Amino acid sequence: MRISEVIRRKGATVVTVSPEATVTELLALLDEQNIGAVVVSADDGRTVSGIVTERDVVRRLHRTGPEVLGAPVSEVMTAEVHTCVPEDELEALARTMTEHRIRHLPVVVDGKLTAIVSIGDIVKHRIDELQSERDSLVDYVSH
Repeated sequence: MRISEVIRRKGATVVTVSPEATVTELLALLDEQNIGAVVVSADDGRTVSGIVTERDVVRRLHRTGPEVLGAPVSEVMTAEVHTCVPEDELEALARTMTEHRIRHLPVVVDGKLTAIVSIGDIVKHRIDELQSERDSLVDYVSH
């Protein structure tokens, strides 16, 4: 199964934040959208400059204190972002996410941001797949 199938089911909406936004603005965005990570992008919203998660903020807050809240997102984001393409296989991405201990992967096409997938999206897709297989087997055995 390819990541494009997950995107087709969940949608391709991606929330982005400017690298110049403050961490406080980032936290408001995370809360408003009820999400745990945001792609950091220039004004176009299509270029991946980084990714920032709740964990990034908490770790920086612990190390430097509350002054981080006024800092720009660019100071707390992860600049080396693992990305994927719609043709990537789910199993390979799940392995990559587990090995690198990352929970979100931006999906890019021709260098442009088109979607984002989380480990939760992949797990949900796999559970749905297993339920469908189970239902088919029960139906087969019942007849």
